[in-house]
Amino acid sequence: MRPFDPFRSVKAALAALVILSVGITTFLIFVAFHAAIELRVIAIFAVIASLLLTQFVGHGLVGPLDELTVAARAMARGDYARRVRFDRRDELGELGTTFNSMAAELESVDRHRKELVANVSHELRTPIAALRAVLENVVDGVSEADPETMRTALRQTERLSGLVEHLLDLSRLDNGVVPLHARPFEVWPYLSSVLKDANTAKGPAHARTDVHLHLDVSPPELIGYADVERLRHVVSNLVDNAVKHSPPHGRVTLRARGSDQPQGLVLEVQDEGPGIPECDRERVFERFGRAATAPHGKDGGTGLGLAIARWAVDLHGGGIRVAESPRGCRMVVTLPGPVRELD
Repeated sequence: MRPFDPFRSVKAALAALVILSVGITTFLIFVAFHAAIELRVIAIFAVIASLLLTQFVGHGLVGPLDELTVAARAMARGDYARRVRFDRRDELGELGTTFNSMAAELESVDRHRKELVANVSHELRTPIAALRAVLENVVDGVSEADPETMRTALRQTERLSGLVEHLLDLSRLDNGVVPLHARPFEVWPYLSSVLKDANTAKGPAHARTDVHLHLDVSPPELIGYADVERLRHVVSNLVDNAVKHSPPHGRVTLRARGSDQPQGLVLEVQDEGPGIPECDRERVFERFGRAATAPHGKDGGTGLGLAIARWAVDLHGGGIRVAESPRGCRMVVTLPGPVRELD
């Protein structure tokens, strides 16, 4: 702690400097009258004392600014781990705290940027390598261009397409291009069409055709309020994840219930898979985040779907979480209804 750190304001420190200077000068004048010293000598001593005191106080006030300057220059060179270390209770202390918070945020953004580049490169490399291997085998005559070979190539192409689509969604999210067109809708026919699309998607290019999809809406005339296109992406992603992690001939249940708020909605997607460990229940919603039990490779997904799902739900003012379940994984989505103005 520097000599003037206890002051809660730079103004107080400067006021103390003025008071001390005046006090020293007054004391020297008092001594001069009682010791018969010339006022000229007293004035010289008073000026010297004031200069020394000003230098002492100025160093205490300017020192933190020098430290901030050095740290800012280091950050300009890409060293986001630099922090300022001084304990003050005045405006300079608040500036230092704000600077450290900014540095921590920039360090986090830089780390996420590097992780994003690394993860995107990894995710793109896997399907591209698989697709290239398939095509090279066809060109070299190792395998025939039969339907099974083309289905393998199609799976990798679909994975590439899904990754690009997710990256575009994230780009729109980061750029603030997030229009929301919420309206009332009938829940039963809407969710029925989502499950129908999921069944249709389980064609020859998809491995899981044995999982049974079940819809449970109560009451059947339930009305919800949301952006139906964005909600379709959320529900489709949750159902798709549940199908991927279901055991052979498993069952995936999609439930819909009303909430305490008018046109509020609670959706649940329940599977019979291995579930998500409690320590991973927040990480799965991060970009490229996966649970420890999640498969990697062609069926592991991109790790972006749940991040986009959380963004879409947050945009509605709702919430999405992994709920407790005696078996499998239970994802719960809560939508508040038209409780506020949605653009």
